[in-house]
Amino acid sequence: MNEQEYYVPSGTYWPIIGSIGVATLFVGFANQMHGASWGASIMALGFSILVFMMFGWFGQVVNESTSGMYNSQVDRSFRWGMSWFIFSEVMFFAAFFGVLFYARQLSVPWLGGSGNNFFTPDLWNGFSSTWKQIAFSTPGLILQSGTAISVPRQLVDAWGLPALNTALLLLSGVTLTFAHHTLRNGDRNKIIGWLVATIVLGVLFLGFQITEYGHAYHDGLKLTSGIYGSTFYMLTGFHGFHVTVGVIMLTVILYRVQKGHFSADNHFGFEGVAWYWHFVDVVWLGLFIFVYWL
Repeated sequence: MNEQEYYVPSGTYWPIIGSIGVATLFVGFANQMHGASWGASIMALGFSILVFMMFGWFGQVVNESTSGMYNSQVDRSFRWGMSWFIFSEVMFFAAFFGVLFYARQLSVPWLGGSGNNFFTPDLWNGFSSTWKQIAFSTPGLILQSGTAISVPRQLVDAWGLPALNTALLLLSGVTLTFAHHTLRNGDRNKIIGWLVATIVLGVLFLGFQITEYGHAYHDGLKLTSGIYGSTFYMLTGFHGFHVTVGVIMLTVILYRVQKGHFSADNHFGFEGVAWYWHFVDVVWLGLFIFVYWL
């Protein structure tokens, strides 16, 4: 393709299929939340449609790229698209960190009488306006306004599995950077080695997080453990989902490297996934500091 030409993609039915998949997924999710017996089946159908769409659409883009249909203008479009996608992810997690900040720095102190709140009702026996809002009672179930609150026996130790997972993710960022530098030098065997190492580190992270969840749940830290329990699982759970997506993306990139789809001068598919993975690393550092440590 001439570098001066502006690439216009041909018409495709993949966006329509994706829209149907998203709509089906959310209809199933909504009905599952309302106790419908068929909600889970509709969710699975919607998810299957989305997976089918992703394989088909991404496969079409890969085929167009490897056949030489793209030029530098398309490369810039992909870079801008990935940049805006990561920005949307930043805003996604910023909203959740905002919830944590509001609850920890504003709501809980206000309930304890700070600011202009001079009326401090006895919310429950032993209430203390300190974070974390689950260390005020003995383990078990307590009632807060008629709602059962699960109080864990102990909190997750920041310097146990979370610290280990932090080291794993930071190390995975290093191995992925080595893979990128090796790609620029054209040594495919070393690229594959570094990518495999990155994927293994990501899988280990997920395995340890599942183990951590098992111990935390066994100790009584649940979604019903007040505002701390809900924010803990909301933030770490969504991050774990993003790590899972990142591992899948890295696996696809590994397959494409083995197929020889990238060169030293043309490998944005690799770079885009690397951007995403480094973003996931940075988010985890924030989680480790503000959710586990402080």
